[in-house]
Amino acid sequence: MFVAVNPFISLFRKRLHRGALAALAMGVALLGAHMPAAGLTVLMGDELAAHSEFVQHLRAGQEPGSRFELMRLSPGGADMPQATETASADPEQRSANTGVRTRSLRASASDANLTMAVGLPAARAALERPGQQPLVLAMLSRLDYENLRATSPALRRGDRRVGVLLRDPAMADQLALVGAVLPHKQRIGMVATPESEPLVRELQRAAQGGNPPWDVQVEYAPDAKSLAAALRAVVPRSDALMVLPDLIGDSQAATLSVLRAGAEAGLPVFGASEGLVRSGGLAAAVSTPAQLAQQARLLGQKLAGSGGGASPLVESATPAAVRVNVTVARGLGLRLPEERELAERLTVMR
Repeated sequence: MFVAVNPFISLFRKRLHRGALAALAMGVALLGAHMPAAGLTVLMGDELAAHSEFVQHLRAGQEPGSRFELMRLSPGGADMPQATETASADPEQRSANTGVRTRSLRASASDANLTMAVGLPAARAALERPGQQPLVLAMLSRLDYENLRATSPALRRGDRRVGVLLRDPAMADQLALVGAVLPHKQRIGMVATPESEPLVRELQRAAQGGNPPWDVQVEYAPDAKSLAAALRAVVPRSDALMVLPDLIGDSQAATLSVLRAGAEAGLPVFGASEGLVRSGGLAAAVSTPAQLAQQARLLGQKLAGSGGGASPLVESATPAAVRVNVTVARGLGLRLPEERELAERLTVMR
């Protein structure tokens, strides 16, 4: 069969097809130009080294083309706008974009996809400002969060999506590490302050989930003068000591008192910081600013995909590593697995 084809009609159709594709591409480009790029506004209220490193990892992890805006609070609480940059896949281009423009927090937060407050002062400031965009409160201790929950009406109202990322691993992870290091011991002792009650309750709940359950021994020290007496009472009833991330754990002098008491009694001491291990603790499950930055991003994504009006979504830090003081372990006559193996065990048990 012979089919005649008009070459002029064929050429016309090809040009029409190419024109339609060009128009479609232009429409998509125009649409993209009017769609705001994903953005992150970060509010800082202090200059702690861990917080600064956390923000650096947040900035480095921005998607190409997204907006990153850093805001700082002055000592009086006023906004101090810092550089806004558009993230680029090229690190040199990203550096060149720094300082493109600055705006106040009140203006920028209204059109940001996510606002992240780093540390307690920034969390308070972010909660006091109006807005409906998702909010992540990062690098808080458990006691910081409990204080906010008791004093901040905005956190209790539930009229915006709020996520809380605690800087320390959960007590269940800490107990899992103790169990991996001391598999045949069940008595864990600690000295707490009255303000530490939320941490003590969390630890007791985790202890009940053990197989067999842990025997938790707690003594309270209302002030520094009471610490020695509390240690004398709890040490004989314990197989190991735990330093909580509270007023005792945050005090170098108090932490050293616990470490000395443990060393004199031949008891290992566990905690949630590398500093504790360097000072004479046996082991700690720790988080890092890099890991916390990644977890904060994932928490923000969860908020973006959830509805509003719910209670805050609270997450403990996922331990990034295990630190072991080999010298202390040798002095206690313990042969421990490698740090990486212990970290892998925690991951499997979680």
